Amino acid sequence: MGLDAHVLVVGGQRSGKSRFAERLVIGSGLAPVYIATAEPGDEEMAARIAIHRDRRAGAWRTLETPRLLADAISGAAVAGNAVLVDCLTLWLANLMAADGDIGGETETLIAALAAATGPVVLVSNEVGAGIVPDNALARRYADAHGILNQRVASAVGRVVTMVAGLPLLLKPATQGTITL
Repeated sequence: MGLDAHVLVVGGQRSGKSRFAERLVIGSGLAPVYIATAEPGDEEMAARIAIHRDRRAGAWRTLETPRLLADAISGAAVAGNAVLVDCLTLWLANLMAADGDIGGETETLIAALAAATGPVVLVSNEVGAGIVPDNALARRYADAHGILNQRVASAVGRVVTMVAGLPLLLKPATQGTITL
């Protein structure tokens, strides 16, 4: 799969999303830019961040951007660069923790993608595939995340889901469309 359009890579935890997205960006031949949304709030998260950082090594320019994602994309997604956003899941959690305007920030993100002149690969978890959470905050997060993934999927040229390390192309559809 070439990198001729923006791509959303979705999947469960440890499904291979980040590795796949990294390979897409590196394989493009463009200058790789990594927009990191994670914040090391505890030792376990710091260890996860270190694994990602070590895997990327020296070729990548990294922007630490826990909340101002649209601004980072606007500055980095220019001709000659391929941008990886890892990940929307943590960006949304950061917005919710800061009591941010999720709808407004999502619209700003979609506008930044539309204006980008370089390709952007966005990584996001699929959080709504399990049981309905038992508390209001978790339900609000799962709902907001599902809406975010839908909005981004509609704004990009390609959507890939990862299952057990295997990429499955969802958009554009390879088998035609289903009509009801």
